[in-house]
Amino acid sequence: MLIRSLAAVAVGCGLLLTASVPANAQNKRGPSTPEERKHVLEDIHYWQANPMDEDAKAQVGSVLKWFTDVPDLTVHVCILLDKLPTGDKKDSATIFSGQFMGQAAYVLENAGKAEDRQPELVAGVESALRVYQLLLKANPKDRQPFLEELLKRREAGTLAEFVQEKAATGCK
Repeated sequence: MLIRSLAAVAVGCGLLLTASVPANAQNKRGPSTPEERKHVLEDIHYWQANPMDEDAKAQVGSVLKWFTDVPDLTVHVCILLDKLPTGDKKDSATIFSGQFMGQAAYVLENAGKAEDRQPELVAGVESALRVYQLLLKANPKDRQPFLEELLKRREAGTLAEFVQEKAATGCK
């Protein structure tokens, strides 16, 4: 069980790690344009509303590649959801993608503002929880205690504290 959890986290880390690495030195492209940012943000919002769409995985890959290519925007890597669903469920990757897409949307919506990772990370966890709730509508039996606890924290207004505590140990 622990190995499966670690495998899910490792896959997620691999996905996000490339998003936080500066663009390849060989990459000659300039900074993102307002039109590109608008288009990518539209793609992210579509994905967030439809994470089980047949093209969902490709959409995440496209957004991830774009963030890897542009030199002026960064989605920060931080494993906050270290107790995602395990086993033969495909929800882990989708929920982890929800965190990435939420952080990516936050970065785009706040481009040019002072960098503060805390709101970006909170936006990622919020997005992951919305994705989890969409997945539950399709499969109500797939409740996950860890994510249910985070939903309770969100309702109680303490989700930001959870993110801050996890970031203090998991985001270096």
